[in-house]
Amino acid sequence: MVRVQEIPLNQIKRPLPRTNDPDKVKTLMESIAEIGQQEPIDVLEVDGQYYGFSGCHRYEACQRLGKETVLARVRKAPRSVLKMHLA
Repeated sequence: MVRVQEIPLNQIKRPLPRTNDPDKVKTLMESIAEIGQQEPIDVLEVDGQYYGFSGCHRYEACQRLGKETVLARVRKAPRSVLKMHLA
């Protein structure tokens, strides 16, 4: 089951390092500041912890705008699914 909700940015763990395109982040910052976040990021909820593997540019844009939360599509998953993402 998937739900969409606001999640505090500081509660999302991003275990895989990514290098974001600064121009894309800037464009997203402008868009989010003007019309709000339109597309949620995807996170896994495993044992009450949130893990983000996609939406890196949107995540950084919200972070840099000083937002407290980010709109996220949350999917509960067992630890075995998290391990597959980390492999």
